[in-house]
Amino acid sequence: MGQVSTLPQLSDLDDDALHAHYAPLGVPWFRLNFVSTTDGAAQGPDGLSGTINNAADNRVFHALRDVADVIVVGAGTVRAEHYRPNPKPMVVVSRSGEVPPSLRERRGGDLLMATCGQAPHLDETRERLGADNVLLLGEYAPDLPTLRRELLARGFQDLLCEGGPHLARDLLANGVVDELCLTTVPRLIASQHLRITAGPPIDVGLGLHALLEDDGTLLGRYTVEAPKA
Repeated sequence: MGQVSTLPQLSDLDDDALHAHYAPLGVPWFRLNFVSTTDGAAQGPDGLSGTINNAADNRVFHALRDVADVIVVGAGTVRAEHYRPNPKPMVVVSRSGEVPPSLRERRGGDLLMATCGQAPHLDETRERLGADNVLLLGEYAPDLPTLRRELLARGFQDLLCEGGPHLARDLLANGVVDELCLTTVPRLIASQHLRITAGPPIDVGLGLHALLEDDGTLLGRYTVEAPKA
């Protein structure tokens, strides 16, 4: 039986080294960050990612937030995962344009809404956040390449998306993403669970840039190719 190859260990990196390990590979840079079980589930039995992540994933999750300029997240994920205000600016992507309840104490400037002209909650969100903090990116659904351009125009260079799977799929399909950061936890849970992407089929190639290990958990960085037609 051959030897098991030794991967670089997460535990060997202090916080400064971990931040350096996750430095963006270019400027600007747009990343997705997800956790998944070995059999592909992006959520645990309760439908949340928090029940499958672990200490290693949490450490990388916070390191990526530390180096990011802005966090992009779908409104459904904000509601399901009960996102709370944090020190980094946040962009909520929503067809309805409604600010999720857990973020309503946050005001414009630190919170942007990316939505569309036909959003039913557009007027109230403009009043809550200020018109300059509501990004109209299309008529019936947010246009994601325009979202990237708009965020870059506002001075954000390191963009981090934390999901959910439907938004991730659409970002990948539109060729907006530069990198996928994926934690694979050593668990099998079967049943029916969302994967890290959900929606119509896509075909997007990945290149392995770096891989860390922590007690069986694999923490990968993958560069993202343009979607195939």
